[in-house]
Amino acid sequence: MSKSIMLMGTSSHVGKSIITTALCRIFHRQGLKAVPFKAQNMALNSYVTREGLEMGRAQVAQAEAAGLEPMVDMNPVLLKPTGHSCSQVIISGKPVGNMSAREYHTGYSLKAFSAVKEALVRLQEQYEVLVIEGAGSPAEVNLKANDIVNMRVAKHLEAPVLLIADIDRGGALAALVGTLELLEEDERALVKGLVINKFRGDITLLQPAIDFLEAKTGKPVLGVVPHIDEIGIDDEDSVSLEEKQSAPQASEGKLRLAVIQTPKISNFTDFASLSAEPDVELYYVQEASGLGEPDLMLLPGSKNTTEDLLHLRECGLEAAIKEKVQQGTPLWGICGGYQMLGEKIRDPYQMESDHGEVAGFGLLPIITTFSKEKLLTQVKAACEGMGFAGSKSLQAENMPGYEIHMGQTDFMAETIHPFTIRQGKGEDVTEHDGAVSSDGMVLGTYIHGIFDHDGFRRQLLNALRQKKGWQALTEQRNQHKEKEAAYERLADVVEKSLDMGKLAAIMDEGEDH
Repeated sequence: MSKSIMLMGTSSHVGKSIITTALCRIFHRQGLKAVPFKAQNMALNSYVTREGLEMGRAQVAQAEAAGLEPMVDMNPVLLKPTGHSCSQVIISGKPVGNMSAREYHTGYSLKAFSAVKEALVRLQEQYEVLVIEGAGSPAEVNLKANDIVNMRVAKHLEAPVLLIADIDRGGALAALVGTLELLEEDERALVKGLVINKFRGDITLLQPAIDFLEAKTGKPVLGVVPHIDEIGIDDEDSVSLEEKQSAPQASEGKLRLAVIQTPKISNFTDFASLSAEPDVELYYVQEASGLGEPDLMLLPGSKNTTEDLLHLRECGLEAAIKEKVQQGTPLWGICGGYQMLGEKIRDPYQMESDHGEVAGFGLLPIITTFSKEKLLTQVKAACEGMGFAGSKSLQAENMPGYEIHMGQTDFMAETIHPFTIRQGKGEDVTEHDGAVSSDGMVLGTYIHGIFDHDGFRRQLLNALRQKKGWQALTEQRNQHKEKEAAYERLADVVEKSLDMGKLAAIMDEGEDH
């Protein structure tokens, strides 16, 4: 029987995902077959597996840390907010419909738990260690009866639990004590240790607090994890965008890349590889006054494309973006952002809103019509001498990515296509993707992850540099090696910070139950 350890938090964004990722890498280094698991994710950042199934991005990073290919059993339930207290519900990688928060929590979540249990059975059969992540807090009294991601999972597996608090935000001691107090007695018994995360300063000054916690709760503090700057691992959701805002003043010697942040922005992990480049300052823009003087504007995907398009129109960002394009600033749209750049978006089945048709930016000769079916597929693409942002010859082969969108995009005029898909839906194909404006300043594509190709990314940035009259950079980053180094660094810090011997004993004890 496999061992398990579950990471729960006193609230959201305390570091559960990161510590889960660290433990996956630590166990992987120990030669154990470890697998991450989160019963239910609520996130707008998603990923498409090799089988064409949709899952949360956090478990993708955790899978990479564990040396595994991501698979949907790691995250059997995914909720993608669409607005108005409503989410698209995805079970075992496939959408089953849109539901209000009330509909889901009071009528459907316990049905979804059957998919959770089935996934757990399969994982237990294949792996030695399950590293399980909770969500939010296990002590949300109003949600607890239908919560399928925290204590229901721990009880089902009789999994030992570590409770994590973020000391950087303040109130960590009260949060730990209060969370334990709100748990039922049998739930409290499953909590085998406490972890204090994101600590800054002299750890010896924290000892009185640790002594108090252990005396007050009867639970050991397994460790104090320091605050880690620039982890280099994909963020789980838009909460982290609060930390990515940037003042519009230009930084000397750096390209300015402006990401347009809409209310329902999705898959902003598309831009992580760009932001890590040494000559890039990437910032997020929510209003026209914050656009500044970018060298490239990036319009990302959206979970509600029509509503986000109307938001951009109402807040003045659409007009500001189009003005920048007229002044010579290039614009790149991905997925929903690509659809917005066209002439119209049609929604005959009201899949996203009650707007049957919405006018687009009118920058690309395309019309998109939403359908009831979602396209989910990994792809490999090629770029064959594309012209964009002043460059005439952007080229690359074997560019991995994925598509995740509803709808058919039709071309209203002869169009330059930036990419050719060579593999999709598990087959060899030859399909055109995207569109480039006739002046080479506006581009749209359905392919997520296109900037993760090291060579193409550097070519694009060099094109922007040369447009400014700057010299091209010849050094090319290796993103895979950098991510591996980030997982190793994270594992080193957490392994040093936690009492791994005590953790092993806790997991052994849990296995005996």
